[in-house]
Amino acid sequence: MIGNLNHVAIVVPDLAAASAVYRDTLGARVSDPVALPAHGVTTVFVELPNTKIELLHPLGEGSPIRKFLDRHPDGGMHHVCYEVEDILAARDRLAATGARVLGDGEPKTGAHGKAVLFLHPKDFNGTLIELEQV
Repeated sequence: MIGNLNHVAIVVPDLAAASAVYRDTLGARVSDPVALPAHGVTTVFVELPNTKIELLHPLGEGSPIRKFLDRHPDGGMHHVCYEVEDILAARDRLAATGARVLGDGEPKTGAHGKAVLFLHPKDFNGTLIELEQV
């Protein structure tokens, strides 16, 4: 059901500093920041030959990643994103096995302009999973 690893998301306390580390220290291609008010985050994507790293920073006090950064002030790995061909079929198959989809269960538009869903980390060995339709 799952396809390629699309990205690994890392919450960072300073988006500019984290971008500079990937760009200047590691020599990666780094996107400009993009604010996603509907998700309460600002994102930067680090392009790698086989996948991406998504740097996340809270956007506003109501950001869903604010608590994560409060618990982990230096930042840290937040979620992994896998590609799926049909997000609704994937959701229905997962629900039939008892896996919990976060939110209202309906896909939202993600950072790449594609439909995404998040799966409860307690159902996946403590890892928050994002599914993105390709």
